[in-house]
Amino acid sequence: MESAFVALPGLDLARFGDMLAAQLFAMLRMGAFVVSAPVFGGRFVPLPVRIMAVVCLSLIVPQQYPMPDADTLAALSAVPMVLAEIALGVTAGLVLTILFGAASIAGDRVANAAGLGFAMQVDPTATGQTPVVAQLFSLSLMMVFLGMDGHLHALRIVLDSYADFPPGAALDISALALAGVMAGVSMFALGTSLMLPVVAGLLVLNLSVGVLTRSAPQLNLFSVGFPITILMMFVLLWLSAPNLLLGLAGLVSDGLRDLRDLLSAP
Repeated sequence: MESAFVALPGLDLARFGDMLAAQLFAMLRMGAFVVSAPVFGGRFVPLPVRIMAVVCLSLIVPQQYPMPDADTLAALSAVPMVLAEIALGVTAGLVLTILFGAASIAGDRVANAAGLGFAMQVDPTATGQTPVVAQLFSLSLMMVFLGMDGHLHALRIVLDSYADFPPGAALDISALALAGVMAGVSMFALGTSLMLPVVAGLLVLNLSVGVLTRSAPQLNLFSVGFPITILMMFVLLWLSAPNLLLGLAGLVSDGLRDLRDLLSAP
């Protein structure tokens, strides 16, 4: 009876500690990406939902890739590893966020060109007031991103990055900084391409209204030109909607490509 009691299996606390440490360490990169990435890190996503999503997504990481044990993570030498994981996840999320800012820039410029820059609404994702047209562009981009399963592709790229950048691997900080700078350059270029058709049409309309007002001074610029400008903006947005959605789809593809290039081995 005594021998049977001794043979009862017990809980290996050391092994459990290594598993818990590996799970928490695997959550760093994915958690940093979810917090800083668009859609995932939006204020409209409750914090408990984001925490549970990070926990569930990182469950398979310790099963597929080697993770440091609890003793290694308890030493001071683990601080650079932790910072590298956070830096990699934050940079990956910010690259997508910066590129997605092209839609907001395009909508803001269209609103200002049409004289609707004062028509603002509180944007919970931007923690401030943004023009309604800019929110329309941002919501359209979010719809295209989710419709193309961009969120699934982005998460797959981050999970696959553990194969190219395992924990403890050397991290090139200059490459991360360069990726952020190039994302900013692409943001302005893509924003210009999205807003150019509507803004060019509004510019021609404003020139025509200016010539008309100059030739007939009795016409009131605000009572005649402003309604025409707003009406033409909606007409141009309706005419350019198919090409705008194609441009937003190209923006999503470029963002996923840049994310893949950042998190893949050189």
